[in-house]
Amino acid sequence: MADRLYLSLWYPNFRLESLPAALAGVLRQFAQVGAKRISAASAYPINFTEPPTYQRIYVIDERFTPIDILAPVDPTAAETADSLLEAAVAEATEQLHDDMAYEFEMRWQLWTPEGHEPAFSRLGIVSSRDEYDADPDPDAPSSDHADSAWRLRTHTVRILGFGPRFDLAGYEQNGHLLVDFGIDTPWVPDPPLPNPSLQTPQDEALDETTQIHIQQNVEKLLAFTLLVEKNCGISSRLLWTESGKPLAEKLIARLQRVH
Repeated sequence: MADRLYLSLWYPNFRLESLPAALAGVLRQFAQVGAKRISAASAYPINFTEPPTYQRIYVIDERFTPIDILAPVDPTAAETADSLLEAAVAEATEQLHDDMAYEFEMRWQLWTPEGHEPAFSRLGIVSSRDEYDADPDPDAPSSDHADSAWRLRTHTVRILGFGPRFDLAGYEQNGHLLVDFGIDTPWVPDPPLPNPSLQTPQDEALDETTQIHIQQNVEKLLAFTLLVEKNCGISSRLLWTESGKPLAEKLIARLQRVH
């Protein structure tokens, strides 16, 4: 059964005034594995049953085009992306209160089984302009292969920072910052594999393709997690699922079924 995947982050001696910098730091790490900009930002008072006091949807800028791997490297591009992220965080957290939560949506591309919808925006943002959402990976296999049941699709990730009084100090359980990756299907696909006794050579090839795509998704997840651990000054982190079942256990069980 599909489950929801989260990453909780705690910081040493954390103070409310540190929240914008902590958010910008995590967003900056995500930009190294996904989109370079924020797609939406919101601020919620008290708890998530209350309407947001701030909300902004960022319109796609035509100037952001896919990277040409043959073009000269622009040394200012990373600085520009960082400044845009910091400006978005500064605007959303301008009214910084201890009973508020601040949410930022960003996007990345993951291999997804056919028949499964990617994680979409809480605000209902749906973009057909996926080519702008993440830099193309020249080493990735084609997502249009006729024999593949997987497609490279854009998913929304939500990065949240909590004031100490938001939702009755929910940060103690959820983290000072929380990354919501959405349903874990890209890492632990839900549909059962064919009965091994009934497998055809085509089934076996598809299973191998499944393993490859799961591995690529896991590598991207781990890359982001390690970037945060290395560069964000956290004291602890926890990758967890809504059901409480460890992701590693689910992955092992899944790969055993493949073999």
